[in-house]
Amino acid sequence: MTYVEAEIASQPQLWRRAVDVAAERAAALPRPGERVAVVGCGTSWFMGQAYAALREAAGQGETDAFAASEFPYGRRYDRVLSICRSGTTTEVLDLFGRLGGDVPTAAIIGDPDTPLPGLVGDSVILDWADEKSVVQTRFATTALSVLRASLGEDLTKAIADAETAVSEPLPLDVSTVEQVTFLGRGWTVGLAAEAGLKMREAATFWTESYPAMEYRHGPISITGPKRVAWMFGEAPAGLDADVAATGGSFVTSALDPVADLIRAQRAAVALAQHQGFDPDNPRNLTRSVVLS
Repeated sequence: MTYVEAEIASQPQLWRRAVDVAAERAAALPRPGERVAVVGCGTSWFMGQAYAALREAAGQGETDAFAASEFPYGRRYDRVLSICRSGTTTEVLDLFGRLGGDVPTAAIIGDPDTPLPGLVGDSVILDWADEKSVVQTRFATTALSVLRASLGEDLTKAIADAETAVSEPLPLDVSTVEQVTFLGRGWTVGLAAEAGLKMREAATFWTESYPAMEYRHGPISITGPKRVAWMFGEAPAGLDADVAATGGSFVTSALDPVADLIRAQRAAVALAQHQGFDPDNPRNLTRSVVLS
């Protein structure tokens, strides 16, 4: 077993701990009514997108998500929150160095012995969910679990579904599939983007991601035999039939969408191994992007 496989399999137990952390560290996290910006890079940005949509849907306040390099410094927020596994990502450090004490800041971080804790007002340290892997899996979903629990969500079903997702058969045949498009709606748009990133990172495999209703506006043209449209959460009416008409396969699930993301993580590793790649050593990637 590769270490990324072991990290993927550990997610249900980490999500249980995340529920407790959300209660213990509530003061460091956004409060109801605050206008919040969530920032990150790569996977962390996509988790921020999911959280932002969930927080607004829960009526807890206007919430935006930005790639750290694209933060709008002229816009006023009550709090800026980062998700950052490494604590060393250049764009994130630059952002908080520039913000200084102008706005309350916090970060969810995997490694406390890094520069980021010294640049933010408060830190939620998830070193117990950190990873050896370059390809990020469990830290991201655990950070999102902390944030979901902080919104008052009951994660009992999500955790049970995660137990299922780490072991059930994959919904696609990695020996025959040639392309996957991931789809989401609302908060699961970020999950779709993350699933696509996992397959590109681990397996150098061609994937795309879109809001589900946008899929008919052009992207469906690439779907066909041996190609898959994978939907996170409830699918728009008729979309399964539209995919079937192309000869493609449609994947959906009754699992909690983040648990379904575990299946996509596993599929990425399986695709990598089928193609002869080592998912523990992905091509052209490092664990953190640190720029000179």
